[in-house]
Amino acid sequence: MGGQLYAKHYSFPMSFFTSGKMTRRDFLNSVGAGFGGLAFNALAGGGLAQPHFKPRAKRVIFLFMHGGPSHVDLFDYKPSLAKHNGQPLPFPERKVQFAARGNLMASPWKLRQVGASGLWMSELWQHLPKVADELCMLHSVCETNVSHGGACMKMHCGDETLVRPSMGAWINYGLGTENENLPGYVTICPTSLHGGANNFGPAFLPAIHGGVPLGTPGYPNTPASQASFHYIKNSKTTLEQQRLQLELLKRLNGAHASDSHLLEERMQSFELAFRMQMAAPEAIDLSKESEITQQLYGLDDPKTENFGKECLLARRLAERGVRFIQVSHAHSLKFNNEQWDQHSHLEKGHSINVGQIDKPITGLILDLKSRGLLDDTLILWGGEFGRTPTVQAGKGPVGRDHHPDGFTMWMAGGGVKGGYRYGATDEFGYHAVKDRCTIHDLHATLLHIMGIDHERLTHRHHGRDFRLTDVSGIVAKDILA
Repeated sequence: MGGQLYAKHYSFPMSFFTSGKMTRRDFLNSVGAGFGGLAFNALAGGGLAQPHFKPRAKRVIFLFMHGGPSHVDLFDYKPSLAKHNGQPLPFPERKVQFAARGNLMASPWKLRQVGASGLWMSELWQHLPKVADELCMLHSVCETNVSHGGACMKMHCGDETLVRPSMGAWINYGLGTENENLPGYVTICPTSLHGGANNFGPAFLPAIHGGVPLGTPGYPNTPASQASFHYIKNSKTTLEQQRLQLELLKRLNGAHASDSHLLEERMQSFELAFRMQMAAPEAIDLSKESEITQQLYGLDDPKTENFGKECLLARRLAERGVRFIQVSHAHSLKFNNEQWDQHSHLEKGHSINVGQIDKPITGLILDLKSRGLLDDTLILWGGEFGRTPTVQAGKGPVGRDHHPDGFTMWMAGGGVKGGYRYGATDEFGYHAVKDRCTIHDLHATLLHIMGIDHERLTHRHHGRDFRLTDVSGIVAKDILA
């Protein structure tokens, strides 16, 4: 499913254009880009349009837990934390810290083995164990920044100091879109903090490959019930008038087109916006989903409704050929500054957070699997870092500090091994010590699953070839099914 099937199925019918007098081909040719422009959409600046080798997945859904979920409390079972609870860490702390740290702290929750594979999960997870055997745990992710801003930029863009293209933009640039009537990259209810638009932007790649927000980036982020593509409706001009406007822009830009690729990129954006007027409203219309499906995602429960709608939107976009979809769990509930950032009130905060996402994520995996989409959709779950095995120093309800030295993310679907544990941290969950997976390694693996050689997907900018993984990155081949 997906691919050309959806691009063809969701193309505009002839009646959409000026009472049937203009076909879709006529329109695209008349506004300048035509099918050559659609090729440019995939090829602009040296993109691939075709993968380097057979891909394991066609699309990505990134479930981003903004703020930093605690790996030792959710997935990374460390009995030594209970055994040495309250004792000092037996080796030096990292030199650069975000906040003052105290002694080792046992998890407030029990972790138990679930599924036939015996993956470890906190007792907080009541639904996710149902799909445990679909999950590939990455227990050795490391080397993000110790601060939110730098860590978010590193996770999304591969660099914490300079504005670089996001991983979604790189994938969209390399492979192009499966559906010419929708963006190739959509970010659902993004936050405006810690990098903001730079976390889903194209930077120096052609603008058409950047993430299009579904919901205004903000703090708190837009509730899913209010998420929409901006300016998707035009009440002032008819479709025919818009077509004439695009023709005029083509003529005005024609004399300068050879001087600036920016004009071509701008025209692509205008044309995509025109085509989205019909396709986008249908794609995000959740009213067409059955009651059973809505319940599967938790839309019948105020606690899970918001994130459930985000996950259901992600599935609808995925089955319509959107190449990269990000779903952000951040700031929909104002609690302790940031959703997962429990410097204090760890027990309360993580209980709330897991309660909001547990059923929707499980529903997403089950729904994708039932529709035959999980096999070629890669799901990536995680935050910008983990949290320390030690308690954060200070008074009040206890919490944990930021921790980039070893933490857990997981994948599902898309050709990765289900029920598999990759890598490990030390006995306290502090350092990644086995099969270390840096962010460049994570990105290299992500691109590999999509059929892209990360060393060959490059873009020349200011006299240098850039890539998502900079000059590093090793594919974690052991996780591949």
